[in-house]
Amino acid sequence: MKLFKYILDSVKPHFEKGGKLEKIYPAYDAFETFLFVPDHTTKKGSHIRDAIDLKRTMAFVVIAMIPCILFGMWNIGFQYNTSLGNEASLFDNFIFGFWKFLPLLVVSYGVGLAIEFAFAVSRGHSVNEGYLVSGMLIPLIMPIDVPLWMLAISVIFAVVIGKEVFGGTGMNILNPALTARAFLFFAYPSHMSGDKVWIHGASVDAYSGATILGELASGNSWNSLLWNATEAFNGLIPGSIGETSMIAILLGALILIVTGVGSWRIILSTFIGGYLMAYVFNLLDFNALMSTPRKREA
Repeated sequence: MKLFKYILDSVKPHFEKGGKLEKIYPAYDAFETFLFVPDHTTKKGSHIRDAIDLKRTMAFVVIAMIPCILFGMWNIGFQYNTSLGNEASLFDNFIFGFWKFLPLLVVSYGVGLAIEFAFAVSRGHSVNEGYLVSGMLIPLIMPIDVPLWMLAISVIFAVVIGKEVFGGTGMNILNPALTARAFLFFAYPSHMSGDKVWIHGASVDAYSGATILGELASGNSWNSLLWNATEAFNGLIPGSIGETSMIAILLGALILIVTGVGSWRIILSTFIGGYLMAYVFNLLDFNALMSTPRKREA
């Protein structure tokens, strides 16, 4: 790390005020503060001394996604080989998934960070740290075979429309990763829906299976339902790269809670609120409400 520090310090005068590369100082600052703790100090007003900054916080969130990343790469290979009836080792499945996941990750970070740098330079402020997380989340919530050009367009839309137009990290009202997924869902629905898009190379005769709700509606036994629920909890099902394993997701949540980056109250309230609202809407008979004749006004 001393070598990197020496290189950064030697070129820093060129990016500071009065240097030849003054206009792209935000780009230099992004690299320096990503590798080393910022040496910025406050000049006025009250402040709190802390050993962590926003970049380090986002880095912990990325670390928390590692269980989902590793399992997702393995599951890519597992689902592919299972659909073909092939037997493959754990290592073979993982390596297969790694090479399929890597291009999505490169496009997500490459396109997204390029836009972030461009906005930072044009506005003359530091690069927003939020995309360290969004850049990883976007490929994790996409189908494995989504075309790279579609992914690039969705990233552009998410960063520009879902984030930068509101002012950047901390001021956007939309989640960039979910904005990218929503954009693809409505712009290219055939690549984001159906049971074929979630398995690499899936064709008409590819492996597919009923969902738990489908099993329940068909009247299958509780043993069958329990087996399918167990597979869904473990993550041995087709789906977006990082969304299938509840175990991996819970491990990530545990990392956030233990490190103090995440709040268990916020995480728990999200699930409770979601389940309560789903229960409330389930109680309402919308068909009956819509078919009830309205009284004429006098």
